[in-house]
Amino acid sequence: MNGTASPSASVPASASWDDLVAAALLGTERRTPPVTPRPGQDAPSALLDAAALSTVRRRAGLRPAPARPVPDRAPVDPRPGLPLAARSRLAMLLADRSAPGRGGPRSAPDLAELLPQWLTLANEHGYGVPDALLPALLDAARARTDLRPEALTLGGPRALWLARLNPDWKFALRGGAGRGAGPAPLAAPADPADPADPVNVQRLWEEGLFAERVSLLTAARHHDPAAGLALLSGTWSTERAEDRLMFLDSLRDDLSPSDEEFLEQALSDRSRNVRATAAELLSALPGSALAARMAERSRGCVSLTGDGQIAVQAPAACDSGMERDGIVAKPPSGRGERSWWMGQLVEATPLDRWSEWFGGRGPAEIVTLPVADGWRADLHAAWCRAAVRQRSAPWSRALLGTPAVAPASASGDAPPAAWRDPAKLLSALPAGERAEWVAEFIASHGLSDAFRLLGVCAVPWAEPLGRAVVDALDIARDAGSYPWSFSGVMGLAERCLDPGQADRLEVLTAIPDEAEGAAPGAGGYWAEAFQRLVETLRLRATMRAELAPPD
Repeated sequence: MNGTASPSASVPASASWDDLVAAALLGTERRTPPVTPRPGQDAPSALLDAAALSTVRRRAGLRPAPARPVPDRAPVDPRPGLPLAARSRLAMLLADRSAPGRGGPRSAPDLAELLPQWLTLANEHGYGVPDALLPALLDAARARTDLRPEALTLGGPRALWLARLNPDWKFALRGGAGRGAGPAPLAAPADPADPADPVNVQRLWEEGLFAERVSLLTAARHHDPAAGLALLSGTWSTERAEDRLMFLDSLRDDLSPSDEEFLEQALSDRSRNVRATAAELLSALPGSALAARMAERSRGCVSLTGDGQIAVQAPAACDSGMERDGIVAKPPSGRGERSWWMGQLVEATPLDRWSEWFGGRGPAEIVTLPVADGWRADLHAAWCRAAVRQRSAPWSRALLGTPAVAPASASGDAPPAAWRDPAKLLSALPAGERAEWVAEFIASHGLSDAFRLLGVCAVPWAEPLGRAVVDALDIARDAGSYPWSFSGVMGLAERCLDPGQADRLEVLTAIPDEAEGAAPGAGGYWAEAFQRLVETLRLRATMRAELAPPD
């Protein structure tokens, strides 16, 4: 540098920053830049010089903006901190929070798949996350929606406080504040709103963010259902439709007959989704007036004849009363109107009424009765939905039947998938019975149709389910096929098998002799898959031990 500044392109006073940007985007050959080049300078260079000069001019002319208000102090989180080993483990899992199924050694555990389970275990112990890991935890929850309930629960009120300061984490302020988490305070000195403190509850309900209000309503309902309902009733008419729907859905867990009057009023809501949710909740109350109205309509449609057959006379029209009670008038494409209306009526009818109307028969007897005129599939489909909605174990058990019966023969006049969803019906059964049913299903039919059934079983899988899955995988290996067809089940096994089974499975990690007719190299791939399964189970056992509270 000789200390002498080179002359710059001349920028007319009328040339705006937008003019310079437009010339740069279109190119100087298509738009002449609003600058005068110095001698020997081409137009692109002159445009860049002018942009640099204009940038300095704009920055130098800025006036200092008023300082932003200092954020409130972060709220206190009274929960115990993580043990040191568990804290290190969380840092490792968050550092490896890429999408499940990432590349790497095929026999190495997938840490991204273990993060949800780690969060669940940590929340069961009631731990709070270290402050230094909160940003990484919120980033992980932002990238993966399946992590959000557990991540926000672990993050607690400080996660919501931090989310207000970064628009990238605004998802935490839109939905609930996590599974069973108390609402975050509005100011730092306060602890999370105590449902027993009416003044603080009312203040937070009126002034809080939506996530805080949803969490507050849930906590208030757990503490005092009537007080929680009164809180919602006070502002119901001023809430947005999408917020009314979320608030209404939060009544589901602590639903009781005392909610009926409020839900009956919601049947007249302006929003169709709110009306439908209110009708669904009312139909889950067997003693509600809506359930009685639906039962009366169903009784006129379905009856038992003198020769022991079920006769169906579907409704001829969907009147305004039916629509107010949640019946959707327009059927989906390819579905007849009358069967659509009849199915909705039966679905919303209390299941114990059928025993009353059918001579005291139990669910197991009722589902075996012949149904006239080809209505069996529609009627049984509606009973299945009713069993799931009303959480009826006897009806779910009867509709499932025995797991040894092949799925294709479950219905005499229609494919079983048209009316029976075993995974949903299983969710209404106790966890132990669920595991036994799926284990017997796998022993009879293998793993081909078992993936969704395994997904509704409690974790870790109870015996004999775990043994049935491993035995079926072993049989598939001996058959000589590649393991990739069973990758979904193998992934579930890594996350759901009892970690104590690792040593028993060690024998499966050896490469077997290649059988005649087997796929080339299949034994080696199976050995890698079982090695990964064993290592993942051992890692899960280590994670569980690291989270155990100190003596």
